[in-house]
Amino acid sequence: MEPRVVDAPERARFEIFVDERLAGFAQYSRSEDEISLTHTEIDPAFEGQGLGSTLARAVLDAAREAKLAVLPYCPFIRRWLAKHHDYVDLVPEGQRTQFGL
Repeated sequence: MEPRVVDAPERARFEIFVDERLAGFAQYSRSEDEISLTHTEIDPAFEGQGLGSTLARAVLDAAREAKLAVLPYCPFIRRWLAKHHDYVDLVPEGQRTQFGL
C-alpha cells in the first residue's frame, strides 16, 4: 500500500500513514500567509523507506497549493530543501540565508 499523507490541523501537523499505521509526522505552526515547519519525525520501525522525503514533498506541495511561505525551522526539512532546489522558492528570498538555502 502506498503511504498516505494527511493534514491534521487539530494537532498542527501533517501525518504519514502506511497500511493505516501512523509512520511519522511533520509538526507546524501556521498563520494566514506562512507555515513554520518545526519538527519532523519518522517512527524507527519505518525508517529507511523514504517516508521522510515523501512527507516533506507532500507538506511542501500543500504549502505551494495554499500559497504559503515556508519557514523551515526543522533541520530535516532544511536539508531536504537544500537537495530539492525546485522547492526553495517557497522560502521567502530574504530569509533563505537564515536557513542556509
